[in-house]
Amino acid sequence: MIKRYIYSLALALGLAAATIPALAAEGEEGLAPAGTNVADRASLQRGAKLFFNYCVGCHSLKYVRYSRLATDLGLSEEEVMTNLNFTGAKFGEPVISHMPADSAKTWFGKDPPDLSLEARAKGVDFIFNYLNSFYLDPSRPVGWNNTVFPNASMPNPLWELQGLQSAVHGEAKPGEEAAVEKLEITTPGRMTPEQFRGATRDLTTFLEYAAEPAALERQSIGVWVILFLAGLTFLLYLLKHEYWKDVHESH
Repeated sequence: MIKRYIYSLALALGLAAATIPALAAEGEEGLAPAGTNVADRASLQRGAKLFFNYCVGCHSLKYVRYSRLATDLGLSEEEVMTNLNFTGAKFGEPVISHMPADSAKTWFGKDPPDLSLEARAKGVDFIFNYLNSFYLDPSRPVGWNNTVFPNASMPNPLWELQGLQSAVHGEAKPGEEAAVEKLEITTPGRMTPEQFRGATRDLTTFLEYAAEPAALERQSIGVWVILFLAGLTFLLYLLKHEYWKDVHESH
């Protein structure tokens, strides 16, 4: 009986553990899976570096403080303030872009959105594919377009890394605009396509973390909670077996 109980418990825990990565590996419909892992601290650090070098000029993370970044990313206050803080904010203050609102409206037509909850609102697969899908489009006001979010009012912030990407259109039907069949790099950037996908995966991982910083602590605690409950359940089973032993023997 005890062996059967242990086997069933181990099987249940194994299935639960295997289901999480499987669900994470499944991309949203029509989108390549991002493959992010917020438990990968090195990826988070690389993603933070990319965000603060290429994104914070326009976008804020108003629900994330520099001090929290230091704690979660394993960085010292000096490292954060020297390498990630370009706005002059204090260590305990949130990450706010220094772009004036009136300038943003002039350049882009509206204020660039705060990205604190972007990963929860759009999903990591959307962000990852969006960052990889910019292409040159002279018809757009900013000269760029995007296959994942067509007619976005945003230039490619990572074009120096990716290079210049152009769209290859298919044959247009009468009265319809030719659809984009694929994208190809026409002017190489500082990274190879594989390196760039790794970089955008890191940036997406950081935005996933920013959307829910407590997830790191919750996941680490969750493992111990599951182990505790499993051990407690086993002990309660032994206790129940001991209580009912005399009853079973009397019959």
